[in-house]
Amino acid sequence: MSGELRGLPGAWYRGAWWLWLLRPLEMVFRGGAALRRQLYRSGLLTVYQPDRPVVVVGNITVGGTGKTPIVIALLEDLQQRGLRPGVVSRGYGARAPAAPLIVTGESEANECGDEPLLIVRRTGCPCVISPSRPDAVRTLLAAFDVDLVISDDGLQHYALARDLEIAVIDARVGLGNGFCLPAGPLREPPARLAGVDFVLYRGSTDPVNGVTYESEALVNLHSGERLPVAPGTLGRDVHAVAGIGQPQQFFDTLRAAGFVVESHPFPDHHRYSTADFAGLADKPVIMTEKDAVKCGGIVSDSTWYLRIRARLPGPLVDRVAALAAP
Repeated sequence: MSGELRGLPGAWYRGAWWLWLLRPLEMVFRGGAALRRQLYRSGLLTVYQPDRPVVVVGNITVGGTGKTPIVIALLEDLQQRGLRPGVVSRGYGARAPAAPLIVTGESEANECGDEPLLIVRRTGCPCVISPSRPDAVRTLLAAFDVDLVISDDGLQHYALARDLEIAVIDARVGLGNGFCLPAGPLREPPARLAGVDFVLYRGSTDPVNGVTYESEALVNLHSGERLPVAPGTLGRDVHAVAGIGQPQQFFDTLRAAGFVVESHPFPDHHRYSTADFAGLADKPVIMTEKDAVKCGGIVSDSTWYLRIRARLPGPLVDRVAALAAP
């Protein structure tokens, strides 16, 4: 892990000794977070209670833990059961003309954010973004007939009442050094996990709380053609592009499939330009699906994305579906 993250995030997961010098600031952060939560729980700050069940999928660490594939898998599983879920999201990095904003398949990633656009294009579920989760839910319920609401992230957004909480942790790195910001990667203390309904470990094969990711296909960004995830389809040598929280995991997935990868990591939620792909014309390019929603108009015909599927524990899907039961 230390080879993937640099600077302060790398220190959090290495357990650098000098982070102890930041513990006084951490105590201030912890106190502020605890006070804010208590103000909502006591009723001194307003909590919006929708007339539909709300499920929050979030985490207590900063950075990517693979929440969006889990949200997509949950939505698809609910749809297969005949339910009509809707989604709300902050829309990280969005430059929406107004908020709340209803996301459609024709929306632009720079307007609504890459993750909400990916969710809509993948699932077809109605989705609304807003920095205010209550405002997003109000708009969603006014515009669409949904059975329940899934909040992509928002574990710490206590202004929105929730019926079930799912926390996602990367099984490889866990909670880092266990400290809160800025001495560690945690938004809330580890004890917060005792209060959620499900803790999912990304990359774990545990049948109760593990989530694995399966590579389904390589999909061409222009034609939509699908190919098996194997070197015999494109050739062994590829460029791999990833602007996600932990790009190394994407590169490792391609290498495990047999590709010889020349990796090109970018910051999470990176805004791509044609310059980012200069010099990549000598072999096929494979990127993540989250990156692909931003790159259709600026890449060559030999650009593909890896379509993946998260496999969720059955009891979790059962519990969420039961919330919408009449």
